[in-house]
Amino acid sequence: MATGNILIVDDEEAQLEALGGYLKKRGFEVDKSTSPEKALQIIQEKPIDLVLTDFKMPEMDGVTFLKRIKSMNPEIAVIMMTAFGSVESAIETMKQGASDYLQKPVDLDEVEILIQRNLQQKHLVTENRILKEELREKYQFKEIISASPKMESVLNVAGRVAKSRASVLIRGESGTGKELVARAIHFASDRADKSFVPVNIAALPESLIESELFGHEKGAFTGAHSQRKGRIELADGGTLFIDEVGDIPLSVQVKLLRFLQEQQFERLGGSKQFSVDVRIIAATNRNLEEMIQKGLFREDLFYRLNVVTLLLPPLRERREDISLLVDHFIRKYAEFNGKKITGISKEAMDVLMKYSYPGNIRELENMIHQAVVLARGEILLSEDLPIHLAQVKEDRGDFNSLEGKTLPEKVARLEITLIQKALEEANGNQSQAARMLGITERNLRYKMEKYGLK
Repeated sequence: MATGNILIVDDEEAQLEALGGYLKKRGFEVDKSTSPEKALQIIQEKPIDLVLTDFKMPEMDGVTFLKRIKSMNPEIAVIMMTAFGSVESAIETMKQGASDYLQKPVDLDEVEILIQRNLQQKHLVTENRILKEELREKYQFKEIISASPKMESVLNVAGRVAKSRASVLIRGESGTGKELVARAIHFASDRADKSFVPVNIAALPESLIESELFGHEKGAFTGAHSQRKGRIELADGGTLFIDEVGDIPLSVQVKLLRFLQEQQFERLGGSKQFSVDVRIIAATNRNLEEMIQKGLFREDLFYRLNVVTLLLPPLRERREDISLLVDHFIRKYAEFNGKKITGISKEAMDVLMKYSYPGNIRELENMIHQAVVLARGEILLSEDLPIHLAQVKEDRGDFNSLEGKTLPEKVARLEITLIQKALEEANGNQSQAARMLGITERNLRYKMEKYGLK
């Protein structure tokens, strides 16, 4: 049950005492006044959550009193009590900012229900604001960990484009922090108080992509038992982040292009046009120009999305950030796991600095999390790191080190070395690396997961 400080204002003493006594018994802090002017003084001096006031008083009318309250503190909820003949006027005050109204003679149980509802709503609004402030602080550009000139250049452009309405295309390998930069752009924009709605196209079955983006009407397809809003509609006024935009099928690309041109769309299975104001930030690790040449991605959609391009460098090209990120992840996961980890050994840091990170920052974060969990002491050691790091280092230095190993161990080490080499030569492009190795991209991903390479 929500509690709060209630101020009751009524020129009828009997009504004032009855309401005040009842609400005190129900656990509320209560102040009372027969004068609007004195009530305003109380608001000035004390933290008031809700004002319960008569609409008609000799000293001041309800609308004027409401405006005075809101000018002092717009977050105070105001409930108007009115006689039957003034209901229309009381309803009018709701357009001016009143939360609700009650007809006299008031029902005490109804008063409590209404107060509880308004206080809960007020608390939700406050919590939502605090959460958004925390998110805004968390996703500021200055919170992105980097000392790399390449990354600083990207963040400089991102900061300049944030206040605009332009669509942004963030390009880079998997794990480079594309969503983190997208969130920073959103929270640095004029849309920061609205929703940031992410959708990862690669994580969706192709048959559900259109419905996920645009929503659907009841009965639009088998299993559509009710109407559902899509991500675009949920992002109205805010930002829609489309991750892995290159995975959108051509049939849906047409509809997305139309939306970008007109800011209007139809739900799947419907004919009603919906208008929204949404800023699009898209991201991809795929070569869209190559896809355009192959007829897999629409050129006109590419130019609509690609008003401003941000190319995030892979971690192997911003090695000056590795030690900063390692320190950050150690602190983060030591606290998360309730462990006292004060640092990392020189040998372990040397191993991390020489690694090529095909999985980029996400891979490094996973490594440090694992190391923190496995660490026996307060310092992370090289043996706390994933075993494939030592294997790759050993195999590259001397293949004679395989002497005495079992056949599966020899095969695993050889596969790790060849995959690592192919990924480096392909600059992290998994499709190209798979072709170099003579295996499918799906098989490559399976082996990378098996050996902890991503």
